[in-house]
Amino acid sequence: MKTSYQVKLLAAAVIGFSTFSASYAEEVDSISSMFSDGKASLSFRYRYENVDQDGIDKSANASTLKTRLNFTSASYNNVTFFTEMDNVTVVGSERYRTPSNGKTEYPIVADPDGTDVNQAYLKYKTDGFDTAVGRQRILLAGQRFVGGVGWRQNEQTYDALSFNLPSKTGISVSYNYLWKINRIFGPENSAAQAKSWDSNSHAFLAKYDLSKNHKLSAYAYILDFEDAVANSTSTYGIGYKGNFGIVTLAADYASQSDNADNPTDYTADYVSAELGVKLKPATVSIGYELLGSDDGTAAFKTPLATLHKFQGWADKFLKTPDTGIEDTYVKVAGKVGKVSLVAVYHDFSSDEGGLDYGSELDFAATYPLHKNITAQLKYAAYNADSFATDTDKVWLTMNFKF
Repeated sequence: MKTSYQVKLLAAAVIGFSTFSASYAEEVDSISSMFSDGKASLSFRYRYENVDQDGIDKSANASTLKTRLNFTSASYNNVTFFTEMDNVTVVGSERYRTPSNGKTEYPIVADPDGTDVNQAYLKYKTDGFDTAVGRQRILLAGQRFVGGVGWRQNEQTYDALSFNLPSKTGISVSYNYLWKINRIFGPENSAAQAKSWDSNSHAFLAKYDLSKNHKLSAYAYILDFEDAVANSTSTYGIGYKGNFGIVTLAADYASQSDNADNPTDYTADYVSAELGVKLKPATVSIGYELLGSDDGTAAFKTPLATLHKFQGWADKFLKTPDTGIEDTYVKVAGKVGKVSLVAVYHDFSSDEGGLDYGSELDFAATYPLHKNITAQLKYAAYNADSFATDTDKVWLTMNFKF
């Protein structure tokens, strides 16, 4: 395997520890015990994904296995070290398109094969504060604006410096400086989808507990990408979550404008609201989400989000159309025995121009076969009207953790 930036980062972290140990010889045993008393874990995720998309000759059949090995050191003077390696292997024939393999006769499945350093960071943590530097997973506020895209076999992580003040008085604060975005497209670059973005970005999130059942949040995401200037944006927003017994309510509002070298001058709004009712044996939710448009010239963007969680599992709206999008949905979630079930219906339309984009039905069933093994069957059916094409997707996923 060729030496890469990720491998160099891991080597630098290890060398840094070695230098630290050599400088303070009297503490070698204690620092060494960080590693001898640390813990390793191994997990596997096998997935079969079938995609049948109108307008493409063949159906995609992606059979992949993700192997993840990680190590967490013991703590010494509140310092820990964490590293994680991922390998994605194609099982059988590569009968699907990735951003880099050129197999355009198939629909795209964004799970290229390869090996990567997924995480490698140092963390300092006390009861009232923690900070980490290096390659790390960052998941903020439900991952609507900053997330890990953990659904895909190759996770999105960040080369970043993070600070977190956990809640002790009802207030918690998180600040993250992001200098590189390690995207989901694997170790190989592609003309269409770069593996990583160089970044000079800031992510800030503050939460305030009004009471046990009512919480407020405020956030600012100032994004500046050298490799993707059209996604350089400034976003400021507020959120609320409330629990009224059997009824739950969540709502957000944000405003976004262009930032840094973004060539488009625009302003767009984000609005979301979800009302849930807890019934036995299921919870029924009704929701609305708007990613607004500025007169059809540009729309609200969330380039760092875990997009698969939102606006349908068929992933037809990974890039917001310039005319914006309104998503009205109904979700039912519950359990039958040990099986967790989720069904969602979406109706999609534009913010500008009065367009009916289409609709989608999603369904998932998850079953724990063993304390270390889970199986999931998942289905998405997008019915196009004026946006994209009809698409059916089926996933069978097996998770093994040791």
